[in-house]
Amino acid sequence: MLTNTLIVTEGTITDFWQALFHPDLGFLRNALLLGLVGSIPLGAVGTFVVARRISYLAAAIAHSVLGGIGGALYAQQVWGWTWLHPMFGALLAALVSASIIGLVSLRSQQREDAVIGAIWVSGMAIGLIFMAKTPGYVDGMAYLFGDILLVTRSDLWIASAVAVFIVAVLLIWHRQIVAVCFDSEFAAIRGVRVEAIYLLLLLLTALTIVMLVSLVGIVLVIALLTLPPAIAALRARSLAQMLGSAVLLTAGFIVFGLWASYSLNLPTGPSIILLAAMVYLLASMRQRFLKD
Repeated sequence: MLTNTLIVTEGTITDFWQALFHPDLGFLRNALLLGLVGSIPLGAVGTFVVARRISYLAAAIAHSVLGGIGGALYAQQVWGWTWLHPMFGALLAALVSASIIGLVSLRSQQREDAVIGAIWVSGMAIGLIFMAKTPGYVDGMAYLFGDILLVTRSDLWIASAVAVFIVAVLLIWHRQIVAVCFDSEFAAIRGVRVEAIYLLLLLLTALTIVMLVSLVGIVLVIALLTLPPAIAALRARSLAQMLGSAVLLTAGFIVFGLWASYSLNLPTGPSIILLAAMVYLLASMRQRFLKD
């Protein structure tokens, strides 16, 4: 939840927007800024993930991130690597798992779902073991389901740099990514390096997931990656329209989810995801009703 700080300042804060500028609630500002910064790559990359139908691969990447977070926390406390921010560990784990999952899905002769499932659970198991061996109390639930107190100014700077990188890559290779998402065979005929672009998309997905882990958590971040593009796809007439709508929807869910979390004293991550899920269900029902 939003912490007991709100109870202490309850008499001086009249609404959510005033709370954003309260000197004792810097974590709330950081969370909002992180969400707004992250909404751009989330909406953009999520659009390609939904179009390519690789949500299950993105989910495996998201869950394996816990291994990197646990390893970073262990290294900080046991080895004295204070420079190793948990977000760096998450980034490393996400990129490694995305590379392995991508190569497995492209070239493995074994059952793809079994291998991906093994990577999925192995990452979580490694993270939990590291956390259990880390001196002091480490709240694994905070990383699994998000905790607004985990969002620091350093997280914001790292996320901003990652967001700029992701947007730059999408601007440079967006034509190839679109081609691979919708017709990889034709793209290969036209000379596009399909495997390389596919791996690039998974790596971008990994980077995007890590950005919002501290806010909504490992378990829930995949919903924020896929639900806004899925909602946008119900009305969009082009990929560009779908992408733009997904970015706006993601930003809206984060803002209003934070507002609901603050106003009702609810966990932030679940509030954001529940709002997105409710809008998706209502939009889907409306679409089906119109068709009937």
